[in-house]
Amino acid sequence: MKTTDNVDVFFHNRAVPDFYIENRTKRWINKVVGEEGRQAGIITVVLGDDDFLNKLNNEYLHHDELTDVITFDYSSESNGISGDIFVSVERVEENAKEYGVGFREEFHRVIIHGVLHLIGYSDKDEQGAKEMREKENHYLTYLD
Repeated sequence: MKTTDNVDVFFHNRAVPDFYIENRTKRWINKVVGEEGRQAGIITVVLGDDDFLNKLNNEYLHHDELTDVITFDYSSESNGISGDIFVSVERVEENAKEYGVGFREEFHRVIIHGVLHLIGYSDKDEQGAKEMREKENHYLTYLD
């Protein structure tokens, strides 16, 4: 498996003060980025609550609905990725219950979903959504 050490991953936790993001999550993101043939850049992951993400969704995307993840792509090079991934911890908790999985599994699914958007994948149509789900499932197996 390819790995890139060039993607800097930063986490900002606005929602759950005692939730620690392990270094393994950062290494995992780098593995995924490398496997996709991408590199370089900065990814910032910001954890918030439903209200915080809903405000972002309204202001920047003009959607008035709850969502688990919003991704802003700042990539400028054809091979490098950079961007912000905003995650609603409340939505992750609800999704985990709904899908019968643990919080960390769903958290990682949402994170990798955002990373896949930065890489260039889209879930705007049925085929794209299916491809992203398959990639999410595949890359969840990379967690050590």
